[in-house]
Amino acid sequence: MSRVLVADDEAHIREVAQYALGRDGHTVDLARDGEQALARLAAGGIDLVVLDVLMPELDGLAVCRRARERHRVPIIFLSSRTEEADRVLGLDLGADDYLTKPFSPRELAARVRAVLRRAAGPAPALAPPPPPLRRGRLALDRARAECTVDGVGPIALTVTEQRLLAALLEHPGRVLSRDQLIACAYDGDHHVTARTIDTHVRNIRGKLAAHGVDAIATVHGLGYRGV
Repeated sequence: MSRVLVADDEAHIREVAQYALGRDGHTVDLARDGEQALARLAAGGIDLVVLDVLMPELDGLAVCRRARERHRVPIIFLSSRTEEADRVLGLDLGADDYLTKPFSPRELAARVRAVLRRAAGPAPALAPPPPPLRRGRLALDRARAECTVDGVGPIALTVTEQRLLAALLEHPGRVLSRDQLIACAYDGDHHVTARTIDTHVRNIRGKLAAHGVDAIATVHGLGYRGV
């Protein structure tokens, strides 16, 4: 059972999302604007946020920026904007997925399940925690979901960014195609595009560069390689 916060200024969208996610076994909290969403997040106990982009006053992009300063909860954007630039901007801000309106309630439920599954990772009771991945000054502790440089951190990587970085660090020197990275980070979700992977890689590079680390090389026409 997970608790999902749905933030949207349209009552109909809130009702549809609440029905779809409640039917899927989730507890659903509702917020009609950005301020309510941030207040509910601050109260704790939220496992995932479904966040409308085009809310009045404090829009979803601003909510995401402020949420990422304090919270690592997965975020799925909802938006009537279908342009690629809008999707890229949402992912740049730290969203884990992006769903355009109008959407299928079944697809929303499926995407929530997929993001929560990625966020949860392997169950500790079923397998020992994986050892930290280390490359030079960089360390990624998957059991603790922490990335550090020279022991300092953690660096604020999203769940998806951690999974991508782990895939590259696990195979140093090996070129991984964008399709392979989609399989690693998104469980092969066919809705994810190569451009989405490029955006996440750019985000990872920027966060690591702030600590003087370059851990990913681009192999033009093929994909990416961990270094």
